[in-house]
Amino acid sequence: MNRFPGRLAVQQRVLPRYRAPFFDLLASACDGGMSLFTGLPRPTEGIITTDKLQVASYRVGKNIHLLGGSFYLCYQQGLIDWLEETNPDALIMEANPRYISSPSAMDWMHKRDRPVIGWGLGAPSVSRFRERGRINFLRQFDALIAYSQRGADEYAALGFPLDYLFVAHNSVSPAPTWSMPVRPGAYTGRPCVLFVGRLQARKNVDLLLGACAEMESQPRLVIIGDGPEREALEALAGELYPSAEFLGAKHGAELTPYFTEADLFVLPGTGGLAVHEAMSYGLPVIVAQGDGTQDDLVREGNGWLIPPDDFDALVSTMKDALSDAARLRRMGEESYRIVKEEINIEKMVETFVTAVNSLTVK
Repeated sequence: MNRFPGRLAVQQRVLPRYRAPFFDLLASACDGGMSLFTGLPRPTEGIITTDKLQVASYRVGKNIHLLGGSFYLCYQQGLIDWLEETNPDALIMEANPRYISSPSAMDWMHKRDRPVIGWGLGAPSVSRFRERGRINFLRQFDALIAYSQRGADEYAALGFPLDYLFVAHNSVSPAPTWSMPVRPGAYTGRPCVLFVGRLQARKNVDLLLGACAEMESQPRLVIIGDGPEREALEALAGELYPSAEFLGAKHGAELTPYFTEADLFVLPGTGGLAVHEAMSYGLPVIVAQGDGTQDDLVREGNGWLIPPDDFDALVSTMKDALSDAARLRRMGEESYRIVKEEINIEKMVETFVTAVNSLTVK
């Protein structure tokens, strides 16, 4: 693995629990150490955070949340004090113009002739007025790291120099260290469809229940997760698909037997941290299109990207997927290869270190 010889600082609005392994791995690649600055989310966001980092040092600032919806802004109190104490050689920040304390941190670094790298989803279309503000904000970064190729293309379309654009495919899991499960070429019973995620409206589990009810094969449907919509979904299942199995929240090794037994992983709504994990167990996937982070992960060879909130597309895609067990097995092998070789947190760290070194190592 490439290494960064200096001290690295990383700013985030919040520290989700799923991101901790990545930051610890990145810190392990920094010879001078790494410090992470974050605050806490709004109570209504439902983000599971952590303060448990094994390698990176961690500073909790105070997030001051202003307004809401499309007018939301966040000011991070303590950001400059943290920079003065950490005295980093390079800074990585979220490339989000809604964080109104970020420009002062970039100015602090640039006054000391030290680089600032932005990390973001991309720059989807907005009004012309907002686009001008976004361009001015992005120009303050010395380089940008995008979560996906789509995001990098959006930054490039705004005029950001290609030589300072990097793609670190979004991942929350290391490359699998286990062998891919061996599945028979044909179904041994009803095909098994698996969903893993938080049970909330945006996950569209209601559409998944309806889609299974439309299928002649009547697959076994296993739903793992908990959340505010669980009771309503169980009631709906009683009407649409009584055989659906709601198993509650499970984590880590508890999930292994369910990933191993499944034939197809389906995520019909937004979000989807479990997609990587499903692929690491050799599962083909059906995923709703979102912010672009799934575009590089889900391809013709290992799955299907479908329009969000499109029930007919979900039904037809599931019917097509389950119609050929042998093809599903081949697609599962490709899923495993992708997360083993191309998209995992080790590859993310390599890109981050490459980006920082491109600006600091002569």
